[in-house]
Amino acid sequence: MSAAHSLSHGPSHTLILPGWQNSGPAHWQSRWEAAYGYQRVEQHDWLRPLRGDWIARLEDVVLGCEQPVVLVAHSLGCLLVAAWASHSRNTHRVQAALLVAPGDAEQASLRPVLSSWSPIALQRLPFNSLLVGSHNDPYCTLARAQEMAAAWGAEFKDYGDRGHINADSGLGDWPEGQAWLQKLQTAHPSHPL
Repeated sequence: MSAAHSLSHGPSHTLILPGWQNSGPAHWQSRWEAAYGYQRVEQHDWLRPLRGDWIARLEDVVLGCEQPVVLVAHSLGCLLVAAWASHSRNTHRVQAALLVAPGDAEQASLRPVLSSWSPIALQRLPFNSLLVGSHNDPYCTLARAQEMAAAWGAEFKDYGDRGHINADSGLGDWPEGQAWLQKLQTAHPSHPL
């Protein structure tokens, strides 16, 4: 059986992509990792994230997976998905992506610490995706999150006033997000969730 053929069958492998400074133990990403056995993509430097380094690390992990991959990204992790997809020849290995509270690296307050992340990759993603945005996210305006979703071809989910949709948002295990992830994995690319 060829590698491409084997990737199209069987269960998927879920990769957790945290943002800048990683996701702490109370973050829904960490809780999902513990509860469901998802794999966190560990980055070499969480405090000084370099886009090229993060892309190379994600590429290595995706290539090491024998099953189709589902990406679960938060904040800078969303920009990582877009940047990786704009360069990689292995996007066919990704079944779907859940993109939560993208950080706007072009925002004046973030640009100095995330300088290698500008400009943000805004090419259409070649896999099914859902972007969840918040009205009062300090790291990305709702309008900007909607622009990213449109550019990436992602369905947009307006999540109201939920801040940065992180541990401070009081989501706990975030069953609603988990339900969206399950729907995303079974949705046909041309049908909305």
